[in-house]
Amino acid sequence: MDQATILKEVNDIFIDILDNEDIKLERPTTAKDIEEWDSLTHIQLVVGVEKHFKIRFNSAEIGSWQNVGEMCDAIEKRVNAK
Repeated sequence: MDQATILKEVNDIFIDILDNEDIKLERPTTAKDIEEWDSLTHIQLVVGVEKHFKIRFNSAEIGSWQNVGEMCDAIEKRVNAK
């Protein structure tokens, strides 16, 4: 799976969980860029991503992400390792 596909699917997950059709994620996007993205919704987003892609992340991995691009890189690594 390529980065463009992953970013599109992650964007769809964010739209669904945050209930905001206007979200347009880019690799440098952070929680500061999206009003609805707080610590509680961060957990919901991670769970949504894990369920969608049928993968699991550990807390150190999740805590290391600085932006959406790093989340997508981690997804790509896991999905393509299957």
